[in-house]
Amino acid sequence: MRMGKTAAACAVVLALAATATACGGEAGTAGDKPAGGDVFSGTYKVASDVTIDSPVLKKAQKAKKITVGVKADQPFLGFKDPATGTYSGFDIEIAKMIAADLGFSEKQIDFQTVDSNVRETKIAHGGVDFYVGTYTINDERKKQVGFAGPYYTAGADLLVRKDDKAITGPEAVKGKKVCSIVGSTPLQEIKKDKYGAETTEMGKYSECVKNLLDGSVDAVTTDDAILKGYAAQRSEKLRVVGKPFTKEPYGVGLNKDDKALREAITKALENHIKNSDYQKAYEGTLGKSGSKYVAPQTPLPRY
Repeated sequence: MRMGKTAAACAVVLALAATATACGGEAGTAGDKPAGGDVFSGTYKVASDVTIDSPVLKKAQKAKKITVGVKADQPFLGFKDPATGTYSGFDIEIAKMIAADLGFSEKQIDFQTVDSNVRETKIAHGGVDFYVGTYTINDERKKQVGFAGPYYTAGADLLVRKDDKAITGPEAVKGKKVCSIVGSTPLQEIKKDKYGAETTEMGKYSECVKNLLDGSVDAVTTDDAILKGYAAQRSEKLRVVGKPFTKEPYGVGLNKDDKALREAITKALENHIKNSDYQKAYEGTLGKSGSKYVAPQTPLPRY
């Protein structure tokens, strides 16, 4: 369902106050409000008579709905409007594309907010049929769940004030104050002596963004996809440097043993990359940060 302009604008205006990325909680706004605007929502052709030898899909077909695990607190990625309950963002669009190719309309998608610490459990025990939410593919997770993708390769990057031309990449943060959340991988990376940064640790990324806006810190670091969401909210004030210094391949998580569903989701991703749906979704969400679209390489890997 396409969001109305009023609801969409409210979603963006409220996002910093309601978002805390993976950590939850409230956030300050540094005395200003994010820019309003429409939240992108695409419409995708729903496949008919889908026949795949997948236990998960057959169960969903019987129920006439498909359950998708997502994030709810990442602006322009996976965000749930607190007023309307509507989900929006790049990951939400990816989920809708996949569901359409599996034979489910948007009205038949049951979006479920799933916290990072229970993703594997939800997938393995059938709490969700698949999961799309800044979910990095790695060997440890492959022991518990299957993956399709990567549909996006993120990397630790830097969010800075738009008028700051001094920070051009991780090599330019010596003596600069860089904020991230306690225990995060990007924080551990930027703490390395070779960068020479002065680090500030917060409980929520939104707190880091507030400190960046009020000048308390010089940069925020985490996955570039998350940073692009914050930059898209405040495109007049913030920008992503655009020089990732780690790699985080985002995949669609699903039941480890359901190889037929994994192949179907992989094909769906490839189809929508090729027909430009993927590009339109990116440009309407994360692309609002000013970051240019880069097409994923196809064919995608088969695990």
